[in-house]
Parts: sequence; C-alpha cells; structure tokens
Amino acid sequence: MSEQFAIEMKNITKTFGSIVANKNINLNVKQGEILALLGENGSGKTTLMNMLSGIYKPDGGSIFVDGKEVSIDSPEDSKKLGIGMVHQHFKLVDVFSAADNIWLGREKPGWILKSDRYDEIGGIARKFGFDIDPKKKVYNMAVSEKQTLEIIKVLYYGAKIIILDEPTAVLTVQEIDKLFGVLRRMKEEGHAIIIITHKLNEVMEISDRVAILRKGEYITTVDTATTNEQELTEWMVGRKVDLNIDRPVVEKTKPLLEVRDLVIRNDEGAVAIDNVNFYIRGGEILGVAGIAGCGQKELCEAVAGLRPIESGQMIHKGDNIVGLSPQAILDKGISMSFIPEDRLGMGLAPSMSITDNMLLKNYKMGRSPFVDRKRGRADAEQVIEELEVVTPSTETPVRRLSGGNVQKVLLGREIKAGPNVIITAYPVRGLDINSSYAIYGILNKQKVDGVGILFVGEDLDVMMALCDKILVLCHGKVMGVVHAHKTTKEQLGLMMTGSLDLSDHNDVPAGIAKDSLFNPQDEKEA
Repeated sequence: MSEQFAIEMKNITKTFGSIVANKNINLNVKQGEILALLGENGSGKTTLMNMLSGIYKPDGGSIFVDGKEVSIDSPEDSKKLGIGMVHQHFKLVDVFSAADNIWLGREKPGWILKSDRYDEIGGIARKFGFDIDPKKKVYNMAVSEKQTLEIIKVLYYGAKIIILDEPTAVLTVQEIDKLFGVLRRMKEEGHAIIIITHKLNEVMEISDRVAILRKGEYITTVDTATTNEQELTEWMVGRKVDLNIDRPVVEKTKPLLEVRDLVIRNDEGAVAIDNVNFYIRGGEILGVAGIAGCGQKELCEAVAGLRPIESGQMIHKGDNIVGLSPQAILDKGISMSFIPEDRLGMGLAPSMSITDNMLLKNYKMGRSPFVDRKRGRADAEQVIEELEVVTPSTETPVRRLSGGNVQKVLLGREIKAGPNVIITAYPVRGLDINSSYAIYGILNKQKVDGVGILFVGEDLDVMMALCDKILVLCHGKVMGVVHAHKTTKEQLGLMMTGSLDLSDHNDVPAGIAKDSLFNPQDEKEA
C-alpha cells in the first residue's frame, strides 16, 4: 500500500505564453512534516505553490489532498481544503487594523464589527507566541510586523497545510526562533508545512526533507539529515558555488557624509533615532545592526531625504545638507541611491515595465520634452544581462517577476545612477544563494570604486563577513561602532538588546558634533 501524503503533486506543468514556469513537477509532503522548497529566483517555486493556494490553475498534472484528487480553482477552494499560504508580498489593506485585516476573511462577518475582535485576534497571537497590537493600522507597521500579521492570519483560520514563502526574510533572530517554535508545535499536531526559503542554515535547522527545483524542473528530494549546505547549493545552482564573502581592502578616504546628533521621529511621533552620530566613508561598507523597529527604517529614510529630521546635521564637505532638495544635494556633488526594504511598495512602480522603472530615476535629465524610452530600454537590457534577471522582456511589468528578480531590477537601477553613497536596507531579502552572492559582489565592486555604503541587514554572519564596521542600534540609540573582523555574533546580540553598551569605547572620537567625525587613528586600527 502506497504512503498517503497530505499533499501530492504529480506531473504539474504551468506555462505563461512561451515561458515554462513548471515542467512535470512531482512533489509531496507528509502529515507532521516540514518540507523545505529550494531553488534559484525564477525556478518556479512560488508559481508551484500558487497552484496549491488557488491563484493559478495548472495546465497539466494532478493534485491530491489526503490521498484524494482535487481541483483547486480559487483561493476559496484552497481554504476549504485546509491549505493556507503566507505570500512573500503582503496582501493587506493598509488603512485597516491588524484585527480587521484578519476579520475580512471570515465567511459570515455580519453587518456590525464586534468590539471583541481585538481580544480574539490578540488571544490567537499570544497563543502562537507572536507580539502584535491588534488595533495597529497596517500603514504604521514595520515590514516585520506585516509579515507577522500575514502568518497570524493563516493560523487564525486553522489551515492544516501551511505554505510559507520566505517567511523569515524580514524577521529578527528572536522572531525567527519564535516562528520555528510555532512550526515545530504545528508539526507535532500533524500539520504539513512547506517553507520556501533561501537561507540554507534555516533549511538545515527546521526541515525534515528538502525538495530542489532548477529552471522550472524538479531535481531531487533529500532527507535534511543526510545532506549539507554545499551539496544543496550545487543541486540548486547546477554547479559549485564559493560560499565565502570577500571583503576587499580599500584605501580609506575622508567621510563622504557625516551624521551628527541626528534625532528622527517615527510615523506615530515617537523618537525613533536619538542623537545618533556616525559617518560614511568612500570605499567602506558600514553595517547597521539592530532588532526590527529599533530605528533602521527611519534612519535610512532620513539619510535618503525621505523622512523629516527633527534635529541634527548631515555634513558633506563642510555643508549641512539637511532640508535641501534632492536636486540641491546633487548640485553639491553628492549622489545618493536608496534601496528600501519594501521593494514594490516604495522602491519600484509594480505595474510599470522594467524599462519604465529605469526611466523613473533619470527622466528629468533628458534634453527633450519627450521621455527617451530608447535609453531606458538600453539600461534595462544592461541590468537584465549583468544581474541575470529572469524576465520575458524589458517590457514586462515588475509585479510579474519573482521577488529576487524584482530586487535585482531595483538594485541595478540605483547603481546605474552612479551614486557615491548607497543606502541599502536588506538588499538580498528573498534572493537565492547564488543571487545573494552576486549582490555582495556588486556592493564590493562599488566599494572598490570608492562608493560609501550604509548596509542594513538581518543576517549577522553576512554583516560580519561583508562590512568593514558595524553600528549597533537599540531603541534608537547607538550601542557602539565595532570593527566587523574584531567582533562576534554574541557581542552584537548583546548590544542589539541593550545588554552591552560600547558607545563610550568607539573609534569615533568624543566631541564628534563639534568638529569632524573623521578620526585618523581609525586608519591605523583598520
């Protein structure tokens, strides 16, 4: 007698015009099992799972749930079968509260919203170990809070088969631990869980088996206990990949941008950044580490000129550029590129083509009243070739690309602008291992070319390998600035939680706001 699976997909094929997204895929997951789904960006992982969630319908093949063949024609069909999917790009109503976003999915909500819905949603969140305010509006949430809400939304409806598409991409170490604790409890209760992730260390930690796709085709499924990260990478990419991150040594230069006594408030009026001082030098990558919500988002937006600064200065060649327009800042000789964490919500126009998104950065520079789409198309073609973006054409709307390819388009566009300062928040979020290392290489090339980079990331191992220094924030305050090659993850973790304060021992001299942040002694230490 054959083994009965919670989900079994046989010979699944899905095409979009001439593009074959999935070709004869065979996949199964057992009850009480966590299956990791691996593959490069554009390999068809999300497309395959979207057929389980009812967003797409397969062109060929069969789907079985608990041993019975089913037809999933809509998300409602999927929900009735006990399948719940947490998508990589959030499907939330910004003006609604957390509770009301969940309440929207009730089959019989009634004409009147019940006041106890906040207690009910709050109770569900606490039950699974999540910390979220049910009354908080989505537009006031950090990206990690939105991700948490999406997970709670699926859990609230009691799905027995859970699909998670990059669920940890924007979560802190502590939040990931909580999520994995939830997944393990659900596994013990008999839930079948499929998790799409590019973080191989998480695959090794949480999964029972690993299924690998490559270019839309099924490669193999292996028991996690019998494999390793290097082997998984080779199956995923089709060749050996060097998993070492370079940190080229570049001759130090004076600061391109000095931040002095910066105070910034968040959207709710609370102080998000409290008297922060640092500098960005050419040829250096400065990492910013901290638990989600500690002020990284507000800091990046303020430095990029997208958020008001309550007090403090940003100095370039002796001039304070706070309050100047982007064009005025450019005229002073500083060109900044910002790669935000919310790539589709803030970074790109989702319904516009790759070409048109390229033009958004430089359309004002043309000499004609008409937009030069020929130039935009050439830029798009160059980015597609250099970053290996998987797309049918330059005219494809970016919302139709996989998450990693969207990120490549955004990063490529910003680098094409020739900045001397790059502010980047989670630049490899949602990217596969091969693409991530390509991005690290691109950032290192910019560093070698003399660009100063402010790098916000959640993977401390990556930050310690890639960055020259790491600035650690806790509740908007600087806990210290440390040399990446001289610190440890444990030390960074203590600083991130406020248990260790090295702010009085930085290589940044005292009297920072009076003079200059440039410290010649720092050159000798580096």
